[in-house]
Amino acid sequence: MMQSNQELTDLLALDLGLNIVNRRPYAKEVFKWQDMDLLPHSSADTLLCEIFEWNGRNWRTTGNNLIGYLFSDEALNTVKQQLISTPKHPALIPDFEFTKDSMIEYGLSLPSLFNIGINGNIKSAKSFSVRVNGVTKSRITNIDSPGIEILKSYSSFTQSKSKTYRKNIKFNFLSTSLFYAESVEIYLEKESGVGLDVSFQTQNVEVEAKIDMDTKKNFVLKYSGNQAPFAAQFTKGKDFDIM
Repeated sequence: MMQSNQELTDLLALDLGLNIVNRRPYAKEVFKWQDMDLLPHSSADTLLCEIFEWNGRNWRTTGNNLIGYLFSDEALNTVKQQLISTPKHPALIPDFEFTKDSMIEYGLSLPSLFNIGINGNIKSAKSFSVRVNGVTKSRITNIDSPGIEILKSYSSFTQSKSKTYRKNIKFNFLSTSLFYAESVEIYLEKESGVGLDVSFQTQNVEVEAKIDMDTKKNFVLKYSGNQAPFAAQFTKGKDFDIM
């Protein structure tokens, strides 16, 4: 039985000691509850086990994936295909929202994670929110392929290639879970004549315009096809083999 948004919201509120009434949980609350982080960029080819650096303030991809160090040739290709087709399951996260303040705080990278373009300064909006619905999650585990093979190779790799391991992986972070949205709803309200607008990439996106006026815009974007993840759970390299 899928838990309802209300049940999940109540659970989150209880765990974090919050009182959430008549609103969706904010992104910040959900991210803290699930120990997840916003990805620094969005791309449909972002895979599990991608290696990221944390500089104390921001995540940055190294552009490398752990499997490139562990496998080669045919084996690498097989594992890569398995990573690409890792199933997505309901993440059991309530539908949540990025408010105008959190969008300003996260910087403009946020809307681009959902293929939304913003032209103009969002500070000039009267009200602006991005609501995220139907979150799914794919993850690496030690009981499914390719997790089993990756963890096995990783163990021997840390011993046999210890210099490469220390330099590239030990102190960096691996994406061990990725999060996707089924749909997002954009709500924008502004004064007439304010130069602020939203646009979207429409490939694999079905757009429903609920309101589209100069002062108010409300769109629902439904994603299909090969989606780009918007967030991840990261595991430090040195902690990865004891998952």
